[in-house]
Order: sequence, then structure tokens, then C-alpha cells
Amino acid sequence: MRADLELGCVRCGARYPLSFHQRRCPACLEAGAHASLLLRYAAPPGGTLPPRAAPSGDGLWRWDAFLPLRREAAVTLAEGGTPLLPAEALGLGPLLVKDETRNPTGSFKDRLASVAVSAARALGHRVIAAASSGNAGAAAAAYAARAGLPCVVFTMADAAGPMLAQIVAYGAHLVRLAHAPDRFRLLSAGVTRHGWFATSPAEAPITGSSPFGVEGCKTLAYEIAEAMEWRVPDWVLVPVCYGDALTGLARGFAELRAIGWTDRVPRLVAAETSGSLVAALAEGAAMPPARPRNAPGIAPSIGAAQGTVQALQALRETDGLAVAIDDEALGEWHLRAARRLGLYLEPASVAPLAALARLRAEGIIAPDATVVALATATGLKDTARTMRLAPEASGPVLDMADPDAALAAVARRLEAAA
Repeated sequence: MRADLELGCVRCGARYPLSFHQRRCPACLEAGAHASLLLRYAAPPGGTLPPRAAPSGDGLWRWDAFLPLRREAAVTLAEGGTPLLPAEALGLGPLLVKDETRNPTGSFKDRLASVAVSAARALGHRVIAAASSGNAGAAAAAYAARAGLPCVVFTMADAAGPMLAQIVAYGAHLVRLAHAPDRFRLLSAGVTRHGWFATSPAEAPITGSSPFGVEGCKTLAYEIAEAMEWRVPDWVLVPVCYGDALTGLARGFAELRAIGWTDRVPRLVAAETSGSLVAALAEGAAMPPARPRNAPGIAPSIGAAQGTVQALQALRETDGLAVAIDDEALGEWHLRAARRLGLYLEPASVAPLAALARLRAEGIIAPDATVVALATATGLKDTARTMRLAPEASGPVLDMADPDAALAAVARRLEAAA
């Protein structure tokens, strides 16, 4: 662990020792606010490297000069180093998709889990734990297994089957709960009573995941900038629940500018479902308001009813925007991304595409502006939703006793789709 680390509040700036890494800001709590603590470095990370001398090697841990631990201490499954794919076929103008489905458990949460579990082991914690709708739990379980540590994952009763299968396959102790808020109550009790290390948010109202894990998300910014030859995109669009990836991107791009590797930061866009961040920006609020939905949506990965201060701060620091996306748009872009790009993404992952379509149409994002959309997780995490969105999945079963009729039926489908 680096020696020059402390924690700082994203809201009030109060500083704390690393021993507070599983707590919200005490000063803000006294004022009735809920804000996360993030790592603070004595000097800009990466500042000792030669200008634009991207480290050698592969994956996330090649960027260890920017991280709280060195690669020798890493718990890794070769996460990171994901491709930046051209996506003009979507008809949304200049667009690149950062494809995080290539990570070991199929989501960007592997970046978070790798750094968080590495920190947990370095700090002497003996149990990894998470409260999750699925992706964060699968990542925590995988990296705990890699580290040789037990893992407890609290999730909802209706969590997607493939994600539950991942969690139990990695040997984690899976606890399904009838009421989603109980996940955080139990996790918080495990942290305070038994010293578990929470990779995910551990208390409600939610403020964000492990500050060590958020550092892992910074590497998204480094990889995007390097792939674009240090020319920063105009915009980066991100699916947002609690804002860990959004915060990591804001921090990563700010660090690159601070050490002179880039000359600016991109404007960030939070694609959410609740509209909490939209309201906070419109009202100039210090805290995002709660905007509960009447029924569960098709994108539980970004289903939070209330945004976080860290997400709001990331948007304000980058002159960013928030866009609320409904289920109809998510379903449409879920299939469109697969059929036009060959990218099978979970519904939450296409929220940036739906947001970009709206922002281009409204003239907020210029037709020639360079854009990166973060695709956070694979559609294989929840195939049942695809089956419900694609009616052809339940089409007729053809009888090969009459091959001519079967081929004629296929030909009619091809003609109809042309």
C-alpha cells in the first residue's frame, strides 16, 4: 500500500485516515448529508512517469503508478485492457464503445473488485462481502476466490439467474433477501461487527462503493485516452447507478490533465433511470433527491431511486449532464446494439446509446463531436430479459419432415427482415 494516502470527503473536503475506508463522511452525517470518502494522494498519481509514457504490460495493473497498490500486491484475473470499438453503424455520428464485457466476469465491476480485494488483503481483512443486484457480487466472488478469501453476497430474491449462478460457482455464500434494502443492513452489520471488507456500498442511503474500488475505475480513463493517442473525446457517456464508474472516469481524466498527458477533460453524461441526477442538476441541489419507481425496470444494474453526491460532483466538475432513460428506449437499444454492432449488452449498458440518440437529436451534442459510450456488462448476465424483448425467440418449431416448408419459412423471415 502506498504511504501517501488518506481519505477525503467528496462533499465537504474533510480528511480522514485510511481506517475510515468503510465509512461515510462523519462531518457530513452530522449535517444531515450522506457523502462518500475517496482516496487522496500527496502528489498527483503518475507524476513521476515520463510524459505520455504509458506503462508496459497488459491490463489494469500496468497503471499501478496511478493506483494505491503496486502490481506485486495485486489480486488479478487479467482484467482491463478492453477494446474501444467503432460504432458508427448505429447512426449516432462519431462514436466509440468501450467494451467492458470482455472482463473476466463480464462487467466493469472487475476493475473495482480487483483493486478493492487487493486492498482488503493488504489491510488484513479476512472476509470479502458485497450487496449487489448481480454484477458487483459476481466480481467480488471471483476476486475473493482468486485471493483465497471467503465471500458473502447479499442480493434480491428476483436477481437474474445467470448472475446468481456466477456467484455460487465462485464459492461465495449467497444470501437472497425478500426486501432489497435489507442487503445493506446486513452488510453494514457484517462490516461493523465482524470486520468484513465491503467492496460494494455498505449502508443506505448509498454513497458509493469501496474507495479503493473506485480507483480501479480510473483506469477506464487512462485506456480511453491512450487508445485515442491522448486526444480526449468531447463526451463520455456512462450508465449510472451509484456513480462508481462515473467518479473513476472523472478522477482518471483529471489526473491525466494534472500531469500534462492531456490538455482537458471530457464532458461526462450520466445515463440513469430514476432522473435523480437530472433533478439535482436542474435544481442546483446539494444532494440528489429520491425518485422511486412504481415497478422494477428492465435495468436493475442502474435501478437506484436516488443518485449519489459523488456522481453529482463528477458531473459538475466536468460540466456534465444527466439523462433519464425509460424501459422502452433501453429495450430498443439493447436489440439494436446486438444486431448492428454484434455487441450483446445488458439493458443497463445501452443507456448511453439511448442518451446519445436524444442528445444528438436535441443538438446538445454536436453532429461532429467525438463520443465514447461505456458498455458496462454483457447481456449474458440476464438472458431472460432478451427473450421477453425479442418475440422471435418464441417462434414456431419447424418440422424437418418437410424440409421444403422449413426453408420456405426461413426465406420468408429473411425477406421480411430485408
